[in-house]
Amino acid sequence: MLISLPMYGVVTEDVEAFWQALRRQLIQLSGSDFPATLQWPEDLLSHWQQPDLLLSQTCGFPLVAFLPQVQLVGTFSYDAPGCHGPYYRSFLVVRDEDRHASLNDFRGRRVAFNSADSQSGYNALRAQIAPLAESGQFFSLALESGGHRRSLEFIRQGLADIAAIDCVTMALLRRYQAHELTGLSIIGETAAAPGLPLITSAATPPETHNLLRLALLETVASPQNVALCERLLIRHFSVLPREEYQVIEQMKEQARQQGVTGL
Repeated sequence: MLISLPMYGVVTEDVEAFWQALRRQLIQLSGSDFPATLQWPEDLLSHWQQPDLLLSQTCGFPLVAFLPQVQLVGTFSYDAPGCHGPYYRSFLVVRDEDRHASLNDFRGRRVAFNSADSQSGYNALRAQIAPLAESGQFFSLALESGGHRRSLEFIRQGLADIAAIDCVTMALLRRYQAHELTGLSIIGETAAAPGLPLITSAATPPETHNLLRLALLETVASPQNVALCERLLIRHFSVLPREEYQVIEQMKEQARQQGVTGL
């Protein structure tokens, strides 16, 4: 069975520790064994599509666009600016020299994005710039960085001027890697969307699916895990209906109707 929690690995030791706490809960509830360590896959889309995937965390955009077959386990609520319950948003990050600018001031400038299948770094920003675009264009150049932290590096280095960065990533960096935010400012935010979903394979039987939900709920609620969850900014675990994630498809469609199909 495959298990990963790849999306907020700013401090991988804490993510691994959370898995150990969750694993203990799963073993206690089921009497079965589970992998001792997490996987950290390079090809996430392929990983999420594996039939023996027991648990992983994906992004809302791949969930609605590429992963109709997976089952939704639930969503964490994070204690971070920009989060409201299980919903999150992105912050528009620029160099300090542009801290008094508005998004409209970045017409014809360069944007960095983590990947084109990202809700936080791409789809949410595309929806934000769509009303400002002219003939379907707003930025002069869009650079794919491969990750939010690399997008921030692109801005610091002057390779790009703006990026939309997941608010949970920003909060974790501010706490643990504050130097990566040196010289950067926030000038705005995107619309909110449901947070990064935890998923399991379509082949996971209902009793195991329910086990995962119960174990996650009890792990997050357990007093002995308070300090660990606080380090990861995890506040609650809840189950959202899959229909809630359709707001992500609506963002894409609204941008398309305004003539914008990309950054």
